[in-house]
Amino acid sequence: MNKASIVFFNAIPIVLMIILIPLIQNDYFLSIAYAIIIIASFFMHYEKKDTFVFIFGFFAMGISELFFVSTGVETFVRNSLFGIMPLWLPIIWAYAFVAMKRVIWILGKG
Repeated sequence: MNKASIVFFNAIPIVLMIILIPLIQNDYFLSIAYAIIIIASFFMHYEKKDTFVFIFGFFAMGISELFFVSTGVETFVRNSLFGIMPLWLPIIWAYAFVAMKRVIWILGKG
């Protein structure tokens, strides 16, 4: 499989998650849908350290978003996580970290 195909297939779960945002208005159901997509993605293809990168991305971006919201730079209409941001936001960011790790590794290969 060529590099472009690998990048494309790694982007599919993220694109699907983004498409679901306006379709599923309940943040809890959307978070469950994201969990199903991520579990299915990991089941189909799991690489070493994906779990670590996912957890790191979850906390790093959760804290970053919290900082941005607290400074007034960002605001969210959907604020199911501590009344600050959507519950699903750190989840999609966490998986994005995994996808970025995979793509960077593939693109870095000679």
